[in-house]
Amino acid sequence: MNTTKTALITGATSGIGRATAHVFAKHGINLILCGRRQERLDTIQKALSKQTNVHSLNFDVSDKKAVANAINALPEDFKQIDILINNAGNAHGLDAIQDGNIDDWDAMMDINVKGLLYVSKAIIPQMTKRESGHIINIGSSAGKEVYPKGNVYCASKHAVVAITEGMRIDLNPFGIKVTAINPGLVETEFSKVRFKGDAKADNVYKGYKALQPEDVADAIHFAVSRPPHVNIADLLMFCTAQASSTIVKKE
Repeated sequence: MNTTKTALITGATSGIGRATAHVFAKHGINLILCGRRQERLDTIQKALSKQTNVHSLNFDVSDKKAVANAINALPEDFKQIDILINNAGNAHGLDAIQDGNIDDWDAMMDINVKGLLYVSKAIIPQMTKRESGHIINIGSSAGKEVYPKGNVYCASKHAVVAITEGMRIDLNPFGIKVTAINPGLVETEFSKVRFKGDAKADNVYKGYKALQPEDVADAIHFAVSRPPHVNIADLLMFCTAQASSTIVKKE
């Protein structure tokens, strides 16, 4: 019997998603890497194919038809998904609610909330049928605590926490594990996207050591490698310099 597991990771082309792919490959987990940047997917696939079996899917999680088509078209060897990492997410803008940009709001809700739901909807039926599987939703400390000018981004991540809890309840009869991993400040392209390439992004991680994508990837692998009777339900992680969403000790 083949005991090798297959994991599907959204947002696999950078940051936490890419780091998780590397950690999983090291542990021999087969990978389905999803992202919008084909060149990056190709590069990562090439690098990790030396360690494990890798398939890549190029689609936007916020496009429900594209999600369904991509997952339905998976080759036979990759059809059984044991682990789903809902990692694709974004933050756009840091504005007071009265100054907020509606396009930014749409982008955050479409990817962080609806995208997570679309991908989950496409994969959960095979897990319920087999009565096994593990879903890990990458939330944020912003899903635990609202901070100034975080309004809609924080709302989207609070939604991720609520959806995760709802999933855990609804999927409990099927023995499916559901986990939320909620990191604080992680040094990725996140701030470049949020500040739309503005130089302000470079200052976000100055004067202290932020979490690195690999730190979060290690926590994700810890969650998926627990014994069958153990489910890490909810994990909040900060770098040592961070005490809350607004308190960071800088040099």
